[in-house]
Amino acid sequence: MSILSPSPARVVLLCGPSGSGKSLVSARSGLPVLRLDDFYKEGDDPTLPQVAGSSDIDWDHPDSWDADVAVTAIVELCRTGRTNVPVYDLSLSARTGTEAVDVGRTPLFIAEGIFAAEVITRCQELGVLADALCLSRGPVRTFRRRFLRDLKEGRKSVPFLVRRGWRLMRLERSIVARQTGLGAYACGKDEALGRLAAAAVGRRPAAAPTPST
Repeated sequence: MSILSPSPARVVLLCGPSGSGKSLVSARSGLPVLRLDDFYKEGDDPTLPQVAGSSDIDWDHPDSWDADVAVTAIVELCRTGRTNVPVYDLSLSARTGTEAVDVGRTPLFIAEGIFAAEVITRCQELGVLADALCLSRGPVRTFRRRFLRDLKEGRKSVPFLVRRGWRLMRLERSIVARQTGLGAYACGKDEALGRLAAAAVGRRPAAAPTPST
């Protein structure tokens, strides 16, 4: 894989379990944001994985997401400051259009989503990675925040949200372990904001992520 020449911008990949506060931290950082949830596959895609022993689509499995298109968008933003991305409606499990994302001349932007850790190694190899962070509030707090958010936004049916919520609460520690194993640095909201501020002025993270092999 070729290495890019120095990019005008670099990316901080912000991951963590669904409901861990990624969107909140991204908004508070003041940095441009690329929403990685917009790269979900559509609900009629035959490659979508299912929850074991259930007819539910497993939207928390990396195979429900298009990593290749996401990486292309990240690299294009780093090279040119602009890219076109899908607009995805979670309640419909469908792409409803496209929109332009423009980060201008900023030296740093955030790409946030539950699958951000899946592309750490690729972004690192391409020379565009500034940092990779994994947020976690703890299983109970995350369950409550996720359920209330998803219910308010009408993302899926209530029975589906309950089933998903309980399953993710039980799996949260293993989700965080997987994401840190892929190279993300586990931290809370305040530390994440501090690392984002440091990266924005070009300071190296205190403990740079090193993906496992």
